[in-house]
Amino acid sequence: MSLRTLIFALLFVLPPALKPWVLRTCCGAQVGRHVHIGWFASLMGRHISLGDRCAIRPLTLIRCDGDIAVGRYALVSSFTLVYGARGLRLGEHSYIGPQCLINTEEEVRIGRWSALGARCMVYTHGSFLPFTEGYWVRFGPVSIGDYVWCAAGVFLQPGAEVGDNSFVNSRSVVGGVLPPGSVAEGNPARLVGEMGRMRRSMTPRRRDAAAAQMLRHFGELALADGHGLAVRDEQGALRFTFRGHAYNIAVAGAQGPAPAVSADGARTIWLVCRPAWRPPAPDLWLDLDRMRMTDARDHIYSELALFLKRYYGVQLAYDEED
Repeated sequence: MSLRTLIFALLFVLPPALKPWVLRTCCGAQVGRHVHIGWFASLMGRHISLGDRCAIRPLTLIRCDGDIAVGRYALVSSFTLVYGARGLRLGEHSYIGPQCLINTEEEVRIGRWSALGARCMVYTHGSFLPFTEGYWVRFGPVSIGDYVWCAAGVFLQPGAEVGDNSFVNSRSVVGGVLPPGSVAEGNPARLVGEMGRMRRSMTPRRRDAAAAQMLRHFGELALADGHGLAVRDEQGALRFTFRGHAYNIAVAGAQGPAPAVSADGARTIWLVCRPAWRPPAPDLWLDLDRMRMTDARDHIYSELALFLKRYYGVQLAYDEED
């Protein structure tokens, strides 16, 4: 049994807090700040680089003989299996959904802000019947560009390439090259549209409306249904009481006069669409213009940020980090 295999097994059973230290000390890995590797999760490769605030969820195994590079804020969900002779490269803010299977006999690259939905499969090698008897063998790296969403159950065959800013619908089979800006579906995946035609242009007015829509949804789903709170909608602002504290959540729109800051002593959280605007302390904010947030330890604030990410794809970076 090799040393790498022993460390891989040790990481599997160690508490999450010790795993980054073991990777740095025993493997020479480059591990950024606030990296989290969950219970009964492990990874091993020739060289390992884990960016700031990336996460590997519990019960995930990544065992590559090549290099493993996971970008800042990237997330690999639970029950994912990655294995093979080459490497895996995940761009910053990328996402691997639960129960994905990724074969890395050739290199697999997933770009920035790109994602595989639940139960996607990526294969870089295909064979079973003997090559010496005339049957085929197929090898090929798989490349997914930046800002690509492969929905649940997509199958990427050896040599598949998906260009930047594309969408592949659920249960599609990609075996060739999809150009940038593609909207594709089917088996084999074929172009059914162009991202440029389907994506809305976001004016300041539309961004304000989107923020208001997300806030209303958060009030209904997370606050009223999830916590059983009595939520009042007062001119677009949500007002409620949580654990004995009064809260206001409001949109700081890009248009119109500067937002009026509440003086009623409630904890106030702003969805900020207004460029270069910040509320005075101690108000909290989520900046939808610059895609930034603070590291404030407030339950409702953290829950709102997670809600925006999970339901609307709004991934915010911490303000102190470039």
